[in-house]
Amino acid sequence: MPQPWTGFGWLTPSRRSATARSVLAGEASAEAARKSSQELEEQTAAPAPEEAEAAAEPEFPVVGDALAAAFFDLDNTVMQGAAIFHFGRGLYKRKFFQRRELTRFAWQQAWFRIAGVEDPEHMQDARDSALSIVKGHRVAELMSIGEEIYDEYMAERIWPGTRALAQAHLDAGQKVWLVTAAPVEIATVIARRLGLTGALGTVAESIGGVYTGKLVGEPLHGPAKAEAVRALASAEGLELGRCAAYSDSHNDIPMLSLVGHPYAINPDAKLRKHARERDWRLRDYRTGRKAARIGIPAAAGAGAVAGGTAAAIALHRRRH
Repeated sequence: MPQPWTGFGWLTPSRRSATARSVLAGEASAEAARKSSQELEEQTAAPAPEEAEAAAEPEFPVVGDALAAAFFDLDNTVMQGAAIFHFGRGLYKRKFFQRRELTRFAWQQAWFRIAGVEDPEHMQDARDSALSIVKGHRVAELMSIGEEIYDEYMAERIWPGTRALAQAHLDAGQKVWLVTAAPVEIATVIARRLGLTGALGTVAESIGGVYTGKLVGEPLHGPAKAEAVRALASAEGLELGRCAAYSDSHNDIPMLSLVGHPYAINPDAKLRKHARERDWRLRDYRTGRKAARIGIPAAAGAGAVAGGTAAAIALHRRRH
């Protein structure tokens, strides 16, 4: 008796299962993103965006191109550090969990800042902790708390240079989406506060508006991000070859490779190497000392006024 077609027959059973979970996570995230975007459009206008560096605008957004959009990774691309860790700090302050869990969150955040890259085990542990913490709480409650946590811990960590890139797309009449492994509710709060279109994020299961402690599919990470962007582009009628994507991490190479205009922002070593090999654009908005340490040439940061200038000065001092 012939077996039903799965859509992934060329893969081994384990890879087929992983791919199916990525597709499910991506499609669930795209559906949640479109729903939240429609809700945002029905609300009053968002607050004026934070002041950004005009000199950091990209060269290519075409005004009025309805078939183009921009997709921004969040952690260390739009915002310094990881959103889920800052969210954990805010929940601890509100007595959602004990000091022991906060210590683990703090260690993971310290590792993220020192290494400059995502550690899969740390990120998975953080997500598991977050799911257990929010289980039984209402989605609306976490959204409201997310607004407060953004003001307390996240607003001052937005990179002005990346914010300027996003604003350039908005000014050209294009939609701009965050794409992150952080919970979609928190990502949506950040997108709204920055005046963006919406967010693709990890979807936690909820029944009757209450979190169950489970995920829909898997965390929106790596290939799942690419699937989410692909699903959203299809639903929105976009042409990926005319779209742009921005990220700091080599884990997002699948997403960056989908679009016609990939950018490496504050890149880790693997992404920087990959981007140079493929002549992708690079931008670095970190401090001069950090940029010098990872070997960013002065020209790579020329578009980022503060970051590029500081990097050039740091390199000059090293040589003398």
